Formats: sequence, C-alpha cells, structure tokens
Amino acid sequence: MKFFREHGFACRAALARISAAPGSFIFNVLVIALALILPLAGLTLLDNVRPVSQGIAVEPEISVFLSTDIPGGRAQALGDEIRGLIQREQLKAKVEFISRDKALDSLKQRAGLGDVVATLGNNPLPDAYVLKLASAEDVAGASRIEKLAAGIGKLSGVEVVQMDSAWVKRLAALMTLATTVLWLLAATLCGVVLAVVFNTIRLQVLTQSEEIAVSRLLGATDAFVSRPFYYTGAILGLAAGALALAGVMLAMLLLNTSVTQLAALYGSPFRLAPLPASTTGMLLAASAALGVLGAALSVRRSLRQPG
Repeated sequence: MKFFREHGFACRAALARISAAPGSFIFNVLVIALALILPLAGLTLLDNVRPVSQGIAVEPEISVFLSTDIPGGRAQALGDEIRGLIQREQLKAKVEFISRDKALDSLKQRAGLGDVVATLGNNPLPDAYVLKLASAEDVAGASRIEKLAAGIGKLSGVEVVQMDSAWVKRLAALMTLATTVLWLLAATLCGVVLAVVFNTIRLQVLTQSEEIAVSRLLGATDAFVSRPFYYTGAILGLAAGALALAGVMLAMLLLNTSVTQLAALYGSPFRLAPLPASTTGMLLAASAALGVLGAALSVRRSLRQPG
C-alpha cells in the first residue's frame, strides 16, 4: 500500500505541476512530437513496403538459352548440370525445359503473330531452360543467384543467360539502407527528445528549488523528491509519442487516396495501413521511457549540485 500511495502522490504532484503551466507543457509536447514524427513515419512506411518487396521477390527467374546447333542429348543433359549448380549454391528452384518446338508453338498462338512465324521458314528459336528460384528476398540470396547465373553461363552449349533478379539485390540493398538510415535518424532525434526533456525538468527543478530544500529539511529522500519529476517526464514523452503517432495516421489517411489510385493503375490493392497495436504500444512505451530517462538525467544532475 505504501508503494501505491507514494506513486499516487507523485503522479498527482506531476499533474498539478503540468496544469500550473499548460502552455509550456503543450509547447514541449509539440517540439518532441515533431522530433518523433519523422522516425515514426519512416517506420510506418517501411512496415508497409517490406511485405510488398518480399512478395515481389519470391520467385526471380533465370532464362538459359542454348545454342541452336546443340544436339538434343546434350540439351537434356544440361538439365542435370544446372540442378547440380543449384544444389551447390544451396538454392531452391523449379527447373523447366522448353524445347524450341514448344517455344515456336507458343509464339504462333500469340495474337497476330501466326502469319509472321509462318514466313520464318525454319525454326530460329533455341532450346531453353527457365529457372524459378525462391529464397531471394535478401542480399545474400540474390548474391547466390548471381553466382548461379555465372556458373550456368560457363556450361558448354549455353549461349545466353538472362537473369531478371539483379533488381532483387538492389531492392533488398535499398531496404537495408533505408532501415539503417531510419535507425540513425531515430537515434539522433531521440537525443533531441532527451535534450528537450532534460531542459524542461531542469527548469522545473530550479523553479521549485525552495520547495525541494524545505522537503529535504523535513526528511524527504532524493527518491521522494525525484519521483514527481519522473512522472512529469513520462507524461511528456507519452503525450508527445501519442501526438506524433496521431500525426502519422492523419498523414496516412490523406495520402491513401492518392496511393490507392496509383496502385489501382498497376492492378494492386495496396494501401497504407497503420502500425499493429502491439507495435504502437511499444512505441508509446518507448517514448514514455525516453521522457523518464531525460527526467532522471536532469534531476540527478540538479540534485547533486550544491543548493
């Protein structure tokens, strides 16, 4: 009971100090929210884009075109060699052989190309293998695919290797870079949050220095004196985090009309979605923790100074 009584008193004291100077509190909340809104917006954007990028990169393909003069037996034997290279690179792939006759029939079935194909005479198309690969949603997987394509290109009878997964590596690298930049930005702006909370609490400590001195004379411990300032920092951080998240959600609602229209042009139902409730709760807790940390640094420094 003593624990709850002490913390209840500290929370009421913090709310009383905030209500005594609401303008200063609101201004500080706005400053911190502006610092938090950039990393929160970046996190929301990455959370929406990452599933899309991973879904796009599920099955990159490698097309292997053989020489037109390669014997039929050699064309079939190349399939086993290609599968061996796939196993060596520890990749999963579906290998499909497309004969030149099958490729020509497919070309004839295309609208408006039947007469064009008939004028060609002999079949000019080569035999080919199509490799549909998985596990290429990261940089390491895309690198293994590039090594696989280079190995297939060295096989006897292979004329051209066309790989459409180079962009997968670029996309994965871009996502990694964006994540790193976001973390650096978040770390920098967290420093800004700590500085704002530090100065806010320090000003409160200086303003109430006489009250603190009297409390100490009456036997108040440093923990008792510091606790209301910790709650003030927590409320400040929590309010700023909630305001920043509300700003991100408002911006997302405004952007969703344009985003959905653009996605519809590509036949996609993509739209920006808010962060999961668990992630939102963690972010609010983190912003409150930043407020507590800034308050703790400020109070300890102020109380250690001689009065």
